[in-house]
Amino acid sequence: MARRDGSRLSRPDGSRLSRPRIAVVGSANMDLVATAPRLPQPGETLLGSDFVTVPGGKGANQAIAAARAGGDCVFLGAVGSDSFGVTLTGRIARSGVDTSQLRVVYGPSGVAVVMVNAAGENAIVVTPGANAAFHGLTEPELAAVRRADVLVAQLEIPLETVQAAASAARDAGTRVVLNAAPARQLPAELLDLVDLLVVNEVEARAIAGAAGEDPTALLSVVPRAVLTLGARGAWFVDRDGPAHHVPAFVVATVDSTAAGDAFTGALAVAWGEGRDLGSAVRWASAAGAACVRRLGASVSLPERAEIDALAADVE
Repeated sequence: MARRDGSRLSRPDGSRLSRPRIAVVGSANMDLVATAPRLPQPGETLLGSDFVTVPGGKGANQAIAAARAGGDCVFLGAVGSDSFGVTLTGRIARSGVDTSQLRVVYGPSGVAVVMVNAAGENAIVVTPGANAAFHGLTEPELAAVRRADVLVAQLEIPLETVQAAASAARDAGTRVVLNAAPARQLPAELLDLVDLLVVNEVEARAIAGAAGEDPTALLSVVPRAVLTLGARGAWFVDRDGPAHHVPAFVVATVDSTAAGDAFTGALAVAWGEGRDLGSAVRWASAAGAACVRRLGASVSLPERAEIDALAADVE
């Protein structure tokens, strides 16, 4: 099990525990992805080139990303009673994620309509469906959080559920990684429970105002933070030292849809393994870069060997 200070507990012989236990609480959506030369303007109809139906949602994506990166991952979330829910559950389970705590609620599953242009940029509309009904964590769900080394959460489910999971994690000594997306203001009660905040520039400004463009401003609300900048890399900061920049890996971009989820899932695994924050961010950056080389969300999330290969390629 990991300690809150970032170190890992060891076996009696002194060797490091192998697979960090990651609990992800978040959303599951069916992504309907269309590609076109450019994104349409309001009122405009464009002829697209490709269409795929891909399981996604930030929670499910980050759970799959963590499992493929080498974590022992359990996913807490909700899917609908429709055919999308069956497909989502099966895909998440086949990716090596424990779905024993995944709820099925009557009604539609969450859906994301994703448009991707030739440069790999995207525009997304999400309807939450079952995700909006994910209230009131049960005792088995709370127990799954307490058993974890790292809890990962986002903001595509009710905020009260995120806060309940983070509170249970804090009580158990489980570290909390919050990917504060989509962007919104957050209550101090939740931020007080966060050990590591992961945000992009828009999300940082939602939390810290204009000062959020300076990653050190985030240290007024959390002890550690990572500010992702896409092709410009990422900054990481903690209260024990100055800000550090990690350059982006240069790859050919096909679809950036799940890059942030690949980054966050891999970051949780690396930090859970006991790597220092700088090393964890660099490895997570390789995961994000590997992800953008393929179309789709969950199908593009890289395996550990691919992350290692890309990270080693530029060392």
